[in-house]
Amino acid sequence: MIAIFFIADRFLKFLANGKLANISFKLINDIFTFNFSANYFIAFSLPLHGPWLNLIIGLIILILIHFLIKAIKNKEKIITAGLSLILTGAISNLIDRLLFGYVIDYLYLKYFTIFNLADVYISVGAILIIISLYKKPGR
Repeated sequence: MIAIFFIADRFLKFLANGKLANISFKLINDIFTFNFSANYFIAFSLPLHGPWLNLIIGLIILILIHFLIKAIKNKEKIITAGLSLILTGAISNLIDRLLFGYVIDYLYLKYFTIFNLADVYISVGAILIIISLYKKPGR
């Protein structure tokens, strides 16, 4: 499943950065559109960028892999799923940063932000981990 998610995001980024780079089309009226955008910053376009950011993201990915291995060994299914989603999104976005110097965003939600599937994976993964932490015994 994770491989399919990764391939879907990479494929949409390929389209957004290639043949559809100068084309915008509506997915849901004017509210939700497919529109290429180069994001040189991090989440929600916070102004952090450059080689240090790539290094920090790489280190965070290594730390998350460590926790994923632990979660797999402990048979923590929800945390494993959450970390897998976060890693899938983080690695896909890091690939963009290393190849292009920016993250390829392509989904524009009016009045909110522009993002990509990798960002959705990271967000859903974080929500799963938070839910899992609150479901632990004694909470």
